[in-house]
Amino acid sequence: MYPIKAVGIDLARLVFSIHGVDANDKCKLRKTVKRNKLLAEIAKLPPCIMGMEACSGAHYWAREFTKLGHEVRIMASKFVIPYRQNEKNDANDAEAICEAATRPKTRFVSIKSEEQQAVLCLHRIRQGLIKDRTARINRLRGLLAEFGLIMPKGRYPAQNTIGGILEDAETAYQCWQENYYTILGKVFTT
Repeated sequence: MYPIKAVGIDLARLVFSIHGVDANDKCKLRKTVKRNKLLAEIAKLPPCIMGMEACSGAHYWAREFTKLGHEVRIMASKFVIPYRQNEKNDANDAEAICEAATRPKTRFVSIKSEEQQAVLCLHRIRQGLIKDRTARINRLRGLLAEFGLIMPKGRYPAQNTIGGILEDAETAYQCWQENYYTILGKVFTT
């Protein structure tokens, strides 16, 4: 086994970069691992500090690594950036994450349970739906304004007004249709 003190993992979709250091901060582990092999690779390591950036999938991996006896630390990317030594790539990010995870002034995100994440998912979905609804109402207001129809701001005033606008539009369309056919008939009869 490696005498590893801390490991930094750059999370990705398919391939993960791992960087591990010993008690003297010497690199003892530097490799890339595919998603399906990551858990087995981490299981080989003795319990140590595991650092990851707070991103998609971080809480899942944190729960899995905690089950293996590791101390998992999730941090915002803004705390990792100052520790990156060279150009941005996965290996250098993993090294910076490892460094940031061992620093005392780094602030960490608490690991969320599956239940907490499920509640957060519902809130995010609702927030997205509200944003989409607001965008549709504003788009409709803008399009109607092109025809001189002014709809008030806000969801409820819009809901109360749209019925009347549609009724007036149907009436206007029927009048237009009658006039169109009348004019068209005169054009062809003369």
